Amino acid sequence: MFDKKPIGSHSEKEHDEKWQRDIINRLAFAAINEQKRSRRWGIFFKSLIFIYLFVIFIVAYFPYKEGSSNITLGKHTALVRLSGVIASNTEASADNIITGLRNAFEDSDTVGVILRINSPGGSPVQAAYINDEIYRLRKKYPKIKLYAVITDMCASGGYYVASAADEIYANKGSVVGSIGVIMNGFGFVGSMKKLGITRRAYTSGKHKAFLDPFSKENPEEVAHVKTLLDDIHQQFIDVVKKGRGNRLKNDPNLFSGYVWTGEQSLKLGLVDALGSSRYVAREVIKAKKIVDFTPKPNYLDRFAERFGMTMARTITQVLGMQEGTIR
Repeated sequence: MFDKKPIGSHSEKEHDEKWQRDIINRLAFAAINEQKRSRRWGIFFKSLIFIYLFVIFIVAYFPYKEGSSNITLGKHTALVRLSGVIASNTEASADNIITGLRNAFEDSDTVGVILRINSPGGSPVQAAYINDEIYRLRKKYPKIKLYAVITDMCASGGYYVASAADEIYANKGSVVGSIGVIMNGFGFVGSMKKLGITRRAYTSGKHKAFLDPFSKENPEEVAHVKTLLDDIHQQFIDVVKKGRGNRLKNDPNLFSGYVWTGEQSLKLGLVDALGSSRYVAREVIKAKKIVDFTPKPNYLDRFAERFGMTMARTITQVLGMQEGTIR
């Protein structure tokens, strides 16, 4: 009799080796396929990012025109938007608004300029910069008139700016006015006393810590602050009178800080007529095509801020770039 075990063992060994080779082949093909998929996704994301950046470039560097996709400008009404709080480092900063106004006036095809305002006010200094620049541009380009058009609100510093326009238009429901100055804060002296908290402030000037909310009011300092507010208020009044002249009605509340509707403002002489930007462009300036000269935000900076530096590094790696190198 013959022993068949060795033959069986040899066959099982071959089977095991074949099975191992098959697994290795499958793993190798799977790795290759995974690399191909990763490469395809890399190309897809590179293309997507390129398209995104290209669109940002087009939006940032080509002027937007309301109601038209044609880049050729032609005779038009130039529009600059003043929206939000007037302050440095905002879209309604003096730098941004002045840049837009200068570009609008300097364009040879501009027939008239509209400054569309929707603002609760803000810094008197920033508003004064814009006001002064409007007068300078009006003097330099006497044939081009500037019209302020109020949408929802034109209060305080917003009206400070508007008063420099040739004419002011508003909607009947617009909120207009607030010709006044405010400085406010809180006092915590009573709360500190109840809690047993002692204030410690060391200064090298007698009034260096004036308006400190953790100290008692000093009548001398309060009087000084009021003189500051009165001085700024008088500057505001003088600017409005300079811009509006005898169009203003003799109303004791005109410079009290009150606000009025567009219809009430028309009766008080704060605005010249009721109308929208399109109405002014079509019926007053006689150039119904509107070209927006408002400076566009830097979309690349916003993109970096929104997604953070981590995402920015990821994008550069997808694009095949490393810091400090160019491939």
